[in-house]
Amino acid sequence: WDSYFTMEGLRISGKEELAREMTDNFAFLLQSQGFIPNGNRAYYSGRSQPPFFSLMVSLVAEDDRDLFVSYLPDMLREYEFWMKGSEDLSKVNYAILRVIRMPDGSILNRYWDHYSTPRPESYREDVIIAGENESREENDTYRHLRAGAESGWDFSSRWLEDGKSLSTIHTTDIVPVDLNSLLYHLELKIAQAYNWSDDRESAARFLKLADQRKNAINQYLWNDEVGFYLDYDIEKGSSTSIPSLAAAYPLYFQAADKAKAKKVASRLLEDFLQPGGFVTTLENTGQQWDWPNGWAPLQWITINGLFNYGYIDAGEEAIDRWLRRNREVYKATGKMMEKYNVVDTTLLAGGGEYALQDGFGWTNGVALALEEIQNNRDKAEEMKVQVEAEQE
Repeated sequence: WDSYFTMEGLRISGKEELAREMTDNFAFLLQSQGFIPNGNRAYYSGRSQPPFFSLMVSLVAEDDRDLFVSYLPDMLREYEFWMKGSEDLSKVNYAILRVIRMPDGSILNRYWDHYSTPRPESYREDVIIAGENESREENDTYRHLRAGAESGWDFSSRWLEDGKSLSTIHTTDIVPVDLNSLLYHLELKIAQAYNWSDDRESAARFLKLADQRKNAINQYLWNDEVGFYLDYDIEKGSSTSIPSLAAAYPLYFQAADKAKAKKVASRLLEDFLQPGGFVTTLENTGQQWDWPNGWAPLQWITINGLFNYGYIDAGEEAIDRWLRRNREVYKATGKMMEKYNVVDTTLLAGGGEYALQDGFGWTNGVALALEEIQNNRDKAEEMKVQVEAEQE
């Protein structure tokens, strides 16, 4: 999923052809493997990452109908991968691979991995973690860890049963807000491609699937008591207790009504917006996808989600804070970073399984894309002042 946000920066940089070639590479993976692996290594053959392919297609094809339609078979392959097993779901057998049958019969998705062994890239760490939870089979812990890696949020309090300890990870029990919002977008884009192919019947079928998913998102992933989108624990039959920036995804994809968006925006601005941008969660666990870290892709999702519902000033303030943080760290280190401490701006980010990484395509791409918004805003303000001066 890193690549989509990198491509946003390539678009700004006039490198549209390179972005198109990257999309073609992902299409090739779908054609040759049947899905987009977590990475181009044999040991990633059991898991994918968040499904951003339809966003890539939208970015590179824009209004080019022929190009957009040419990716339809690949979008269908991605969809089939995520929906495999859905026809065999029942009240008794309510979870198969990446599909979950909700209590009312609607279908949502979860993260999964085909294997239940330690991750080769983190073998020692996984063995240690599995050994810390004597109440669970080690293979179950390995599967949850792998599914957490498929989420891209490896790791976060979102996936922890006690909200603190990695040994309590239970990713495959969780129906995530962000994943299902992404698949809602994929269903809409498949419908669009069918429509542009003059296949109205198939377009209507996928529009119906998208509508059903949006309804299920707002039924099961919206917590009215909290006034926020929360992941759903299928085993407990209720929301998890961990609010996160995943709640911005339904705003980004415009799956929320105005009343829900207002409540989400209020919580995001009151609790999540920090001096350096939006913090990922409110839990300080030492995991890298938690407090006090902020990540470029989630800034992009959250800021544009706010823009979609008219919270322009708030979104622009968040842009200013994030880009200021990027520039401060660059001035101090000479580097762009994978993630940032957005709470204490005197410190660099940390936590997780590995050291803070230099550079990073998604940080660069989002910075360029947000700078474009910032520059357009400044130009608009200049034009407004000029017009007012001329009128006087």
